[in-house]
Amino acid sequence: MKKVALAGLGIALLATSGLVVQASSALTAPDPSTARDPSLVHTSGGVVRGTVGSRVRSFQGIPYAKAARFAAPRPADRWRGVRDTTKPGKWCAQPAGLPIGKPSTDEDCLNLNVTTPVGKSGKRPVIVWVHGGSMMFGMGHLYGPDRLAADGAIVVSMNYRLGATSFLTHPGLPDSGGLAQEDQRAALRWVRQNIARFGGDASNVTLMGESGGGYSVCGHLASPASKGLFQRAIIQSAPCGAPGGASRTRAEARAESNKVIGKTRCATVSDVADCLRKLPIEDLLAAYGTHREPRPVSGTRSLPLPVDQALRKGRINRVPVLVGVNHDEENGMILGQELATHKPMPANAYEPAVRQEFGRRADAVLRRYPLGSSAGRTLAKVKTDAIWSVPTLNTARVLSRWTPTRMYEFADQKTPWFKDTATPSFPPAAQHMAELPYLFDLALFERLSDGQAALGNRMIGAWRRFAATGDPNGAGETAWPRLTDSQGRTGWHVQSLTRGTWKRADFLKDHHYRFWNTGSR
Repeated sequence: MKKVALAGLGIALLATSGLVVQASSALTAPDPSTARDPSLVHTSGGVVRGTVGSRVRSFQGIPYAKAARFAAPRPADRWRGVRDTTKPGKWCAQPAGLPIGKPSTDEDCLNLNVTTPVGKSGKRPVIVWVHGGSMMFGMGHLYGPDRLAADGAIVVSMNYRLGATSFLTHPGLPDSGGLAQEDQRAALRWVRQNIARFGGDASNVTLMGESGGGYSVCGHLASPASKGLFQRAIIQSAPCGAPGGASRTRAEARAESNKVIGKTRCATVSDVADCLRKLPIEDLLAAYGTHREPRPVSGTRSLPLPVDQALRKGRINRVPVLVGVNHDEENGMILGQELATHKPMPANAYEPAVRQEFGRRADAVLRRYPLGSSAGRTLAKVKTDAIWSVPTLNTARVLSRWTPTRMYEFADQKTPWFKDTATPSFPPAAQHMAELPYLFDLALFERLSDGQAALGNRMIGAWRRFAATGDPNGAGETAWPRLTDSQGRTGWHVQSLTRGTWKRADFLKDHHYRFWNTGSR
């Protein structure tokens, strides 16, 4: 839920994983009983039994890999008989902190979930969902995919290593520094080898993520190790084209990790790497803390260039991209602070907050954004424009130089608030995460109204069309053209997603694009 976080490194060579070899041999002799019972599917690891409802089939907690601490993922163990996959698997080790996660000390957690439409024949487009949570929190099963899958798509979500178990970096741990993305890549390889058995098209995979998951998608776009594992990409609320925002250099990663290691008993032993492998997970999580925004290490075979540089130079996997931002992203962060302190931001705190955030530019920012009736709402507007909206358009512009790119802005102003949570001092509007209950069934939020559900259905239709063809147009919606970097004179086309007619957002004016993109005026 924090504004940056993500990505990770991946397995550099297909041969090193061994996943494809095992999967190919495993699928040569399927159990004939699986053809007669839709709750059974023969996978590379063995037969799984899921649940069959009126609209979708669901298979949860399927192992896609296994891994020792700080080691790259390896093929999951095969099983005999039928494996029950009617309940979620274990989620990866994480501390308490955000409601989009749940505390865990489990490290044997590399499992995924598959949801398919019932009664659909032929090869269906596949959407692989990478959950957000600042690469510190989260689990795949939290995001109910039934509506997204019901009318024709297959949705896969996964659990992958987070926080300390993914990003802690040390020279004695050669695989360390970005295991989250290696895990995600192992899940994508599992999809390539197995998804046909669920009715999916392994050659039509859309990699989709939000926030931390969106940064992960960017990492896969920039990674040669991910080439061919997906054919489209959806990036939600992750302006990964901003300099330094989506990856760390080795020096940066080690400096940050050394601070963490210094909080453990491993700092004083001769074999630091061995100590870290054996350190109780509770101690490792405590040392890492909850206020980090980890990134993968660049300068490796999996991520040769920092993500932003790879995008600018066109050193990316050139697949169609749908990239977007929410109109009021930072509302969620400001209101989260309000919930923590149990009071709105006072008016006299606005100017000091701007000066702390923007330094020498503060005077120009204060002239451009005078204090309104709510200090928190005004500060949220400033930070949304500076941190989210403008960098997202710049990310889309860069992507459009190399690959077909469309951009959206989710702009519904009457969005559901978090369930069983105090009423905020100003409307959350299209805050960070606000689009998620329109696409997924999320118990975190209040139930959608009829109007919200109708907008959700329209968005789901556009997302599924993009997953099927690389083009979200159709169903009578207003034309949604590609964004091109040459549109500057008239404004770049950003499709505004609201309950009314979809149309081009007045994005440059609404978010003071020229001010933020060219410096103080």
